[in-house]
Amino acid sequence: MNDSRILTIQDISCVGQCSLTVALPILSACGIETAILPSAVLSTHTAGFKGFTFRDLSDDIPAIADHWVKEGIQFDAIYTGYLGSIQQIDYVKDIAEKCLKVGGKKIIDPAMADNGALYSIFDMNYAHEMSTLCSQADIILPNITEACFMTSTEYKTEYDQEYILNLLQKLSPDGKVTVVLTGVSYTPDTTGVVVYENRTYSYYEHKKISKGCHGTGDVYASAFTGALLNGHSTYEAAKIAADYVVSCIEYTQKDPTHWYGVKFEAKLAELIQSL
Repeated sequence: MNDSRILTIQDISCVGQCSLTVALPILSACGIETAILPSAVLSTHTAGFKGFTFRDLSDDIPAIADHWVKEGIQFDAIYTGYLGSIQQIDYVKDIAEKCLKVGGKKIIDPAMADNGALYSIFDMNYAHEMSTLCSQADIILPNITEACFMTSTEYKTEYDQEYILNLLQKLSPDGKVTVVLTGVSYTPDTTGVVVYENRTYSYYEHKKISKGCHGTGDVYASAFTGALLNGHSTYEAAKIAADYVVSCIEYTQKDPTHWYGVKFEAKLAELIQSL
């Protein structure tokens, strides 16, 4: 039985299969008690929907954290996804200091960029502050774009292993932070995940699906975290999460009307079995 309690901090997009509506069910399915701290509430996610509502919950976060401290509530792990501001990054640092158990894991998905560009809400100041949060983490899960912004490295769509190793060494110069770098593709038909742990490089390669789905980064990070907290090694957790995401995308593509997310729910039994 898994007695871990995890806190995940990210936004709620009420419709759209991403962020907390992905993290909570996946982690719970992995048998982990999951507490949540919403950073914002949106009616839908922002990719493809128009006229969505947005409410920033930054002002509520300190009081929530103070209540937990008074109640003596602590967590075995803290996992963050999309954080909407530098202020929220600072709040995460404070919560980790006050509410994470000694020896607990800090797992950071620096969700801020893709395909060579920052999300429109962010700038380089945000990227710098996210890099400081990642430097304090146990495990980080950036894609190549996010890694480039955090290390002031030129973004490339074509690269070799030397380029990736350079990125990894910049992200974890002293080897203390484990890096799980997603979307690493050395051939046109494949992609994969690099695990850089204790200055050792491991690569899990799988087939590339040309048409992606919104929210797969959140699905990946949540499945990875669930597998890790169930006792799997970092590499095993990275592989389990990658296989799960591929299966979810393939299943979703059978329904051309399902453009706004990935049907991860239908494949949860596969994830549980893989644990």
